[in-house]
Amino acid sequence: MNRAMFAALALLAATPARAADQALVDAAKKEGQVVWYTTLILQQLGTPIAEAFEKKYGIKVEATRNDPGETALRLLNEHRAGNMQADVFDGSFAPTTLIREGVLAKFQPDFVAGWPAELKDAGGYWTAHRLTVITPGYNTSLVRPADAPKTWNDFLDPKWKGKMAWGINPGITAATGFAGLVLREWGEERGMAYLRQLAKQDITGLKVSARAVLDQVIAGEFPMALQILNDNAVISRNKGAPVAWIPMNPAFASVSIISVTAKARHPNAARLLAEFVVSEEGQTIAKQHDYIPVHPAVSAPEADMKPDGVKFRAITFSPEEVDQSMPRWKQVYDDLFR
Repeated sequence: MNRAMFAALALLAATPARAADQALVDAAKKEGQVVWYTTLILQQLGTPIAEAFEKKYGIKVEATRNDPGETALRLLNEHRAGNMQADVFDGSFAPTTLIREGVLAKFQPDFVAGWPAELKDAGGYWTAHRLTVITPGYNTSLVRPADAPKTWNDFLDPKWKGKMAWGINPGITAATGFAGLVLREWGEERGMAYLRQLAKQDITGLKVSARAVLDQVIAGEFPMALQILNDNAVISRNKGAPVAWIPMNPAFASVSIISVTAKARHPNAARLLAEFVVSEEGQTIAKQHDYIPVHPAVSAPEADMKPDGVKFRAITFSPEEVDQSMPRWKQVYDDLFR
């Protein structure tokens, strides 16, 4: 995130909230239900949003949770089979293939028209609903805050050899994302030189999600992880877990998107749910559950969670950029760390 983007968000924060179009509400209520494929952890945020939507509109939400890659594949397979079950979905993956194959309908709420370009698809196929900030994290029972790494070069200290972990399934929250961040920040020559040195640190690769990596850190299996979501660390810390995240510059930032399927069985309810999720009301629910909202009028649960472009800096990658760059990042990981 840069200063210009935050300035734009500050101006938009003063824009009055608008209620959903009554015609859309009426049509959605006639459909009576909506099927939501979500990548959100249900007990943390998916269910609270679904329950609030049901209470407000009387429309039943059937939410099914899967990881981003599984969600994208399921959507594509259902579309190709002519048996689309999902009406609306969210995820942190790039929808390039889904758009090309005709899986998505064009839909964006009217009130996002003035949002920064990073928060919506230029073609109208998706809207951001959550900011993901990926940072290192550590077990505070095993690592004192004063001893925690402050820069990437600190990871090269011999004392951390064999004591760090990260996910190894291809994705931004795994080793591949870290490699991409280093290469973007430092360029090919310096970035590759650093990653070669880091490869000597015997980082443990786990074939699990970033959330599961963090859980192993909390359990004391590893003192530190290189790629975790800072909001997940805050959620666990607020429940008493011995964990902290590190505001290391730069962080990897990306947006999770929400979209409506082209062959939705409940298209109006799908649009209404998508609009609710990114509305000020839906984004406030996200904040209340310690996630980082994107709506300009809704602040982060804790001020330091969202990069300010000055003290805490992040590089924001679009879903399309991730999609284009991931093969290169994976090759770097395979060559150096496998």
